[in-house]
Amino acid sequence: MNKKNQQMDRSRRLARWVLRPSLGASLLAGTLLATTTGCQTSGASASRSWLPKLPFRSVATSETEPPEPVQAEETPRVASNPVTNAGGKLGLPSTNRLVGYVTGKKHEDIPRAKEYYRRGDELFRQAARAPKATRTGMFAEAAELFESAGKEAPGSGLHQDALFMQGESLFFANDLNGARDAFEKLQKDFPRNRHGDRAAARLFSISKYWIDVSKSGSDAWYSLNFFDTTRPLRDADGHAIRVLDQIRYDDPTGKLADDATMAAAAEHIRNEQYEKADEFLTDLRETFTDSDHLFLAHLLGIRCKLEIYGGPEYSELVLDEADELVKQTRRRFPSELREEKYNQLLARAAAEIAYHKAEKLAFRAKYRERKKEFGAAAQLYRKILRDHPTTPQADRAREVLAEIEKLPATPTQNVAIRAIAKAFPSSKRSTPLITVDSLQTSDETPAESPTETPSETTGKKLLR
Repeated sequence: MNKKNQQMDRSRRLARWVLRPSLGASLLAGTLLATTTGCQTSGASASRSWLPKLPFRSVATSETEPPEPVQAEETPRVASNPVTNAGGKLGLPSTNRLVGYVTGKKHEDIPRAKEYYRRGDELFRQAARAPKATRTGMFAEAAELFESAGKEAPGSGLHQDALFMQGESLFFANDLNGARDAFEKLQKDFPRNRHGDRAAARLFSISKYWIDVSKSGSDAWYSLNFFDTTRPLRDADGHAIRVLDQIRYDDPTGKLADDATMAAAAEHIRNEQYEKADEFLTDLRETFTDSDHLFLAHLLGIRCKLEIYGGPEYSELVLDEADELVKQTRRRFPSELREEKYNQLLARAAAEIAYHKAEKLAFRAKYRERKKEFGAAAQLYRKILRDHPTTPQADRAREVLAEIEKLPATPTQNVAIRAIAKAFPSSKRSTPLITVDSLQTSDETPAESPTETPSETTGKKLLR
């Protein structure tokens, strides 16, 4: 009897072990199906559901109920439920709503975005015709409506239009900081938008105004702007250069990319920041080869490199670059150099480069003279006479050459110093004359050729 009970208990445990996973999977599948189709048990209240509401639901209707008649409207009616259901079957939700449900972000609402955009456009047109006293406030309200339209339709073509109109509204509302942010957001989020050239033009105008403010002296470095919305908090000039740099970065092939590069370089030159200006001018010459500012970029580049040069104690690499730029200017712009002022300007720059190079050579020659290395000094003076014969350093080079030609090329060592040097052994290790190979017996070494001399044999052993 006990044996029979044990067998029955074993059978029950085996049945529970086999059926429990399948039963759990069945219950889970049934729960998910009921949740997806929106099914509820009879008599249960919707408020008791412990699951979050899904962004879609079943719109299946009874086949016995007649469908509602479709009324003709001027504009298509947008149903509150995005699921298209035909024949009482469950429809799939839209991708945006499903993604919004999963990520927790609000999905796009195109009808509401169009409504905001329509109201903002209407207010913008009214503000353009309104008197100046009330125009600024109306443009600011229109900017808020365009911002709301963009939030309701993120990533769409309507969002691009809303961002551009938001920047336009803030521009005419004299909020240049907000307009700059809107236009830069448009260029960053939509790199190839259809408003790119007009947005760049607005940004260029804003930067030019801030540069004019800086030139007028009303933007001191120690002052902070808390009330004027047409200027940044501080450093209007620095913000203007950053906007110009951003224009060419956002759209390198745009119509205003080369203009922004030249304007930024000119502003750096005005502030005597020649190294930064040289970077912009180099970029203009190498990137915008068909720009209208190319000739001016060559002339200003030569001037910037001459200003960067630190003197004979520093490297002459920048002088070589300036000299190459002078040659390139003469080769590429012969028609522009027919004008007398440009020709003289380039000639003066070339003469200044030659003067600095001769000064560098004379500085090195004097150093060799002090070391009594008259041979090296004579070579440097001859190079001055050969490469820069019209410079003031050439006259002195002729005089010094006549004096040092009779002197020894290298400094002569004192007799006492030579005696002391011979008394003490050198710390430098000398190369041994006899190698290990030469100490081997004659029968172990290969036979030497009778035509080889002893010096050649020793050299080969040393090489081995």
